[in-house]
Amino acid sequence: MQTFSSTVEERAKWVFNKLKGKPTRSLSDLLRENNLPQGLFPQNTTCYEYDESKSKLIVYLPTPCEVCFKDSSILRYSTRVKGTLSRGKLSGVEGLKTKVLVWVKVTSVHVESYKSDKVWFTAGVKKSRPKDAYEIARDAVRIQEF
Repeated sequence: MQTFSSTVEERAKWVFNKLKGKPTRSLSDLLRENNLPQGLFPQNTTCYEYDESKSKLIVYLPTPCEVCFKDSSILRYSTRVKGTLSRGKLSGVEGLKTKVLVWVKVTSVHVESYKSDKVWFTAGVKKSRPKDAYEIARDAVRIQEF
């Protein structure tokens, strides 16, 4: 019950701030401020919620989808991607997969330092990818199921 009421409270605050015209940061700005690539999520992101007190990030997408990045890596997104956002890291990720040989759940995404040119994805094993491949949000392709 506590979780439900806090979720309702957070959504009510979001709606209230939206109606008041209080500016909210874009998702790409939030990612950049936390030293993560701005294009980590696709362009068709519906909205996001960020609870600064708990560092919880939830990103909403209209349908399950996948994005092919310029380094030929592919990420698959559920309609809701959740995780804990901290400086240079998105951990405890739910709703995100990558293709290694088969689709594998991504559990964390991190950048080691501000000057680092690599993004590390943990999906069973840690794999580095070029950071510049994720700097621009890309169009997503709709898929039938996550």
